Amino acid sequence: MSGQQAAAKAGQKRKDPPSSSGTPNAKANAKRVKMKQARDILAQTSDKALNKNGELDVSAFVKAREFEIRAMETSMTESKKSLSSRAFQQVPNELRRRTASHNVKKVPKKLRARAAREMKEDNTPTVTSRRRKTTPHMRLRLETAKKLQKLNARSKKRKKVKEEKAAETDPANPVTSAPSIPRLMKNALSKPDQPASKFRKRQKHKAWLPTHLFHAKRAHMTEPKHPLWRFAIPLSPTEKSYRRTHRAEALRGCIAWDMSYVSTIGLEGVETSLLGLMHGLGVDEDALSGSKMIKWRRGTRSWHGWIRERDNEKRWIAIVDIVWCIEGGPSPPVEESNLTGRKSKRRCLLRVHPSAFLQLWTELLKVAKMQRPPVMVEDLRFEIGSIELTGPASTEALVAALEPSTHINNATIEDYSAKVWSSLGSVTNSSSLPLNAVLGFNVTDPRLHYPPRTLNFPASNPANDELLQVMAEWLPDETQIPPSIFDRTARLTASRLLPSQKAINRRKGDALPGEYPAPAATDPQIPVLLMASRSPTTGAQGSWTLLMPWKCVLPVWYYIMHYPLSTGGNPRFGGLQELQQVAFERAIPWFPGDFHGTQASWEWELAERAKRKADWEKRPKGKRTSWESLDLRKGRKGEIGLGWACDWGYLIDPASRPNPTTASQVTTKDSSISIGEAPKPEDTMDKKLEPSDARTLPPRPCHHIPLPPSANLLNPSDQEDNLNTITTVHLHLLSRGLPTTCARIYRLPANDPHLRSQWLALASSILHSPRKGPKPNITSKPNRKLLASLPRNESHPLRTQQTALTLLHPAEIARDGPLQPGDPTYPCVPDAEDLIGFVTTGSYDLGQGKGSAIGSIAIAKVAQSKVVGRVKTETPAVVGSDIGDSVTTDGENERVRNEVEVLEMKLGKKAVQRLCVVRNAGESVGRLAKWEVV
Repeated sequence: MSGQQAAAKAGQKRKDPPSSSGTPNAKANAKRVKMKQARDILAQTSDKALNKNGELDVSAFVKAREFEIRAMETSMTESKKSLSSRAFQQVPNELRRRTASHNVKKVPKKLRARAAREMKEDNTPTVTSRRRKTTPHMRLRLETAKKLQKLNARSKKRKKVKEEKAAETDPANPVTSAPSIPRLMKNALSKPDQPASKFRKRQKHKAWLPTHLFHAKRAHMTEPKHPLWRFAIPLSPTEKSYRRTHRAEALRGCIAWDMSYVSTIGLEGVETSLLGLMHGLGVDEDALSGSKMIKWRRGTRSWHGWIRERDNEKRWIAIVDIVWCIEGGPSPPVEESNLTGRKSKRRCLLRVHPSAFLQLWTELLKVAKMQRPPVMVEDLRFEIGSIELTGPASTEALVAALEPSTHINNATIEDYSAKVWSSLGSVTNSSSLPLNAVLGFNVTDPRLHYPPRTLNFPASNPANDELLQVMAEWLPDETQIPPSIFDRTARLTASRLLPSQKAINRRKGDALPGEYPAPAATDPQIPVLLMASRSPTTGAQGSWTLLMPWKCVLPVWYYIMHYPLSTGGNPRFGGLQELQQVAFERAIPWFPGDFHGTQASWEWELAERAKRKADWEKRPKGKRTSWESLDLRKGRKGEIGLGWACDWGYLIDPASRPNPTTASQVTTKDSSISIGEAPKPEDTMDKKLEPSDARTLPPRPCHHIPLPPSANLLNPSDQEDNLNTITTVHLHLLSRGLPTTCARIYRLPANDPHLRSQWLALASSILHSPRKGPKPNITSKPNRKLLASLPRNESHPLRTQQTALTLLHPAEIARDGPLQPGDPTYPCVPDAEDLIGFVTTGSYDLGQGKGSAIGSIAIAKVAQSKVVGRVKTETPAVVGSDIGDSVTTDGENERVRNEVEVLEMKLGKKAVQRLCVVRNAGESVGRLAKWEVV
């Protein structure tokens, strides 16, 4: 073989094909022989189990079978190894990379030798960084890096010269000044810290979360030019995570979110002024003065609820969390020392969703100035970050990451509080702790005890008894000291004293092998605040909310993500979609998406409907829903309202927006509105935002009213005031079906007793039918399934019998249960006047194993859910008319009314009033459901 042929052969990517003469390749033949040898199972003859006399020897027989079993196991293992699977295919899905097929370093070390051998056999081209050809993009990056290095060298040189000149002024008495503390911004919006120069342009109109670089490599993020609530927020992990999220939050493991984008507001003032401010914002009267919430006012519990506007219509704003600082907390700033002698001031933290921050901030400033003495309001959005965890192993991961500090002043109280926290590692559900429990203490830098090690918890009965005693007594209610996170100086000190990763690695190198670095007096004391929340759904997992300084979030986050759980695996991270999924599976409405009566949720709905409309318009006409040709039966054509939206304007005031005849004629002012659209150049993060800077939006047609689950919507005190008010409900489907977003919610027909009786009969058959009943008798009623299964071309006795029954009883069709959609006698959906609401979130619930939904309904419409008016006299249906249409005469009126009354008494009037019909947008089939206030 010549040199050119050898070089050409070496450059081939794959092996040579078989020769043209028909003789197989030597390598392929060897591989075939190897495969055959791996699949051969060695066995022994039966003579080995017989003795000299030909009798069965039991011990020899067992040994012979043992040899054969081991040979079979060995053959199975060798056969699996000899398959055509590559080394990178032996790695779990979550560890695979797209570059694994040509880069040996992308697979674990134990598989690298095998991967290198496979690549050498297949002539897979490999690329090393030294021999890689520079592309135009790579060349541009290299040139940019060289420019940055030159600029960095110049700045270092100028800084060195400046330091030398300062030292020459007075070398005997050098002056060392303490770092300056930023000026306290009272009643003013704060700005994020200036990012690094190489990231500054990317954060011009938005801010990054502390864990942005972690999520940007592993998750789908919001578009750079379309941030969400002025933050770059992770939407969902890049890998498939829907079922894994369900398992992590409910069955095994845990899931964590970086919730630093949630706005934190600090309040400081006299206790009476703070209580007056909260009273003006609509906080429950029992929480402000009742004996049940005395622990919350003391600072050992958190409060979760709704707040509203003080004046005008007192519309509800958002759901917030409020935590008080324990009395005897951090001293006020120096400039307020002249207030000594007056009543002591107290502090509290208020957390609100960023979509409602500006609206709440304006209302807080107005109400705070009305108090005497006034309350100071402080914007802590970029000073305090947060992490939220949920799942059976969430407490274990937090206990491992948050190691209480030993260098403290009040050693007796703080040591006992830390002991209580360290003993909670075996808790598998934070709902078992006291309701809304709060723990505040200082922790060490988690990087000092990295890499994490799995905690070992005793599984004995005495240990479980001690844990139950700790949770029952919960002594931190009496022994906690004021958390340092309320002190601005403590937060700044912890952020500034964080050592660099290089310093941490140096200390790890000085430590003994297998041991963590010894604690030092200069280690930062990170103040944290832990809030345990309980899910309203029975048996559901609770969640932990961890508050800490903004710059301290990243070290804690990395420790949690890399912690090896005792149940196996590591904690998962989630995005915005996983947050919505967890709330949906727990039957909890998600703010702001499920509260269309608030301003924040209305903006979210306008943005979502614009996206849905754009998705609908980009489809060709043959593959998109035709709203104008939708057949709702009984002569009704076309979708009710806008098919891609929760059209509250049509529901509250139908005259203001008539039903469009064609989708092409529909024009909406909000079609170009997007909650994540890029702000104008002058509207940057550095500019002081005011409510007047917000984009002009269409007026909100409805208003939300938060109601307790026991509220009675059927008899409101004043229906005139509830014409445009809505509330949130959870929908349980009584049969099969999958409700989707924008689905229509109907009450049972109020003006058509005949159609109402059909839906009541269907509900009765669903609720009272046995799950497993006897099979239908084919001799009494026709069975369509059996008729379809029989051969058509041959004469069959059963076919003749079924055909005769079909002719004699055309309306009686044997079925295994209630009526199903598609049946000719299945009831049609109610009229538009019976529309009461829309589905805001609907999907398949993995927890229940069926479809469910969360929606909003109009209170005034629900209160009118009784049959009113007389039965309409209609002409008999002509041939070919819809069988589901109601055909009544004057003689049938009384019979229909009696039938409705009997069915309502059978089901219960209260249960009937909570029944509804859910129909997906673009579909003509409705499904029965039951709603509950959440």
